[in-house]
Amino acid sequence: MPTAIIADDERLMRDHLRLRLQQVWPELEIIGEARNGNEAIALVQEHQPDFTFLDIRMPGTNGLDAAQAIGNASHIVFITAYDQYAVDAFEQGAIDYLLKPAESERLQMTVERLKARLKATPTDTSSDLKGMLAQLTHHIGSTTKPVWLQWIQASVGQELRMIPVAEILFFQSDEKYTRVQTARYEALIRKPVRDLAVELDPELFWQIHRSTLVNVHSIDGVTRDLRGRQLVMVKGKSDKLEVSRSFAHLFKQM
Repeated sequence: MPTAIIADDERLMRDHLRLRLQQVWPELEIIGEARNGNEAIALVQEHQPDFTFLDIRMPGTNGLDAAQAIGNASHIVFITAYDQYAVDAFEQGAIDYLLKPAESERLQMTVERLKARLKATPTDTSSDLKGMLAQLTHHIGSTTKPVWLQWIQASVGQELRMIPVAEILFFQSDEKYTRVQTARYEALIRKPVRDLAVELDPELFWQIHRSTLVNVHSIDGVTRDLRGRQLVMVKGKSDKLEVSRSFAHLFKQM
């Protein structure tokens, strides 16, 4: 049986990829999971998997550095949320990649390529990686448009869902969890609002309270309660989100 390991610092993303791989390639055995590049390198050395799925952005040793250390000990498949420019860099080398989130149809194409690679010796990707890293560094450093978060991985009951941020009405945190509210359902994640605030496009999501982010397209209006506090009304919902004084300037013209 072909074997693989998955390296991603987000457990929900590892679970999502494992599930998708089971659906499109049930013969593939996932023999280990890593949370960072160092763990991935150690797992490859210990288990010698046929394939290593590496997230590019991981704390400590990232996916690119880990791939250089792994060399030709395993076929490398990068998991990336980068834009098309970066994807073009991957296309230039003998390196496989998946865009986050991994969808079944796209994953099926990758699996067919990986099956063909089982018959070949893993390619030493050192030179390809150096060129790719140089292109990515140049592109990310020169572009004026940041790459904002596009998907939220969240658990709804026992189900893992990949929620497009454009569908989210608001985020609201308490001490342990952050509520992710869409028009159709509610989900919970552990990432606090303070972290989401720097990862989301500030033109799409306004922070109106230290514990609340709201999608500007979901704002139905602003009212005041008897205590004079500003409250944001949400389209299609009964929720009224408090605006703290620090963010009251956002609604000066209202």
